[in-house]
Amino acid sequence: MERESSDEVIVVGGGIAGLTTAVVLAESGRRVRVWTREPAERTTSAVAGGLWWPYRIEPEPLVGAWALESLVVYEELADRPEETGVRLVEGVHEGTRLDGLGDWAGRVPGLRTVADGLAARVPVIDMPVHLAWLRERFAKAGGTVEVREVTDLAAVPARAVVNCTGLGARALVPDPGVRPVRGQLVVVENPGITTWYTSVAHSSDTSTYFIPQPDGLLLGGTAEEDAWSLEPDPAIAAGIVARCAAVRPEIAGARVLAHRVGLRPARHAVRLERQALPGGRTLVHNYGHGGAGITVAWGCAREAAGLAGV
Repeated sequence: MERESSDEVIVVGGGIAGLTTAVVLAESGRRVRVWTREPAERTTSAVAGGLWWPYRIEPEPLVGAWALESLVVYEELADRPEETGVRLVEGVHEGTRLDGLGDWAGRVPGLRTVADGLAARVPVIDMPVHLAWLRERFAKAGGTVEVREVTDLAAVPARAVVNCTGLGARALVPDPGVRPVRGQLVVVENPGITTWYTSVAHSSDTSTYFIPQPDGLLLGGTAEEDAWSLEPDPAIAAGIVARCAAVRPEIAGARVLAHRVGLRPARHAVRLERQALPGGRTLVHNYGHGGAGITVAWGCAREAAGLAGV
């Protein structure tokens, strides 16, 4: 067992929630280490579509505040897209109505009603670039990332531990309320599409969306509850391409570059709270972000840092 450090925080989990929380803690002056079971590029965050928008995450009043706080940060980061991976991109949420959203929506700059839904210019995040940038920013603040598995949160040798393990929290906490919502994507050579598009029925296990990224056009998607398979399903992939091509016919002939699958860490509500550990130590939980870990990352990270004593 390592010796406990009185001023150190250990963040468990190296995806978007863990790295963002670690950055906030380290830049506040704390000594911070990230312990992660796998490198950031192998986490669910790395295969996310990267569009800023609350999706499959509760409770909405809190989510709205976290999302807006994160939006401000991403808007600033969009000034340096090659470095941060963040760009501001126009697009349309077809079938979405302003009166069907919470108060937060009225505070999204430029969000407006159009004939077929809502249009906005919001952050689109190239996740591999952004995760690498976060890791570098964390290192510059004095933090370190270690690939190591945690089997007991209470045994982590730090005065403050922050649990950002996403779906891993199901077994680690344990919290059976954390469940996978499987998302499958197809990446195609972009035929010249510069705007994003979504058409999502929250009660359905399929949706239609495309998001332009530097490495291709991301097509989606699925939201299969309690599905654990990380293997791309060819039939599902064909359906995704067909649905997207029905909106933009030029997608039909686009060359397929890759197939991706990620498991969103869904929960009835985000768990962001402090728990006492023996010996006066603190455990902070920051998980259960569903399909919106990117969208709420900075708002949740700052609240988690506050709970950890910053």
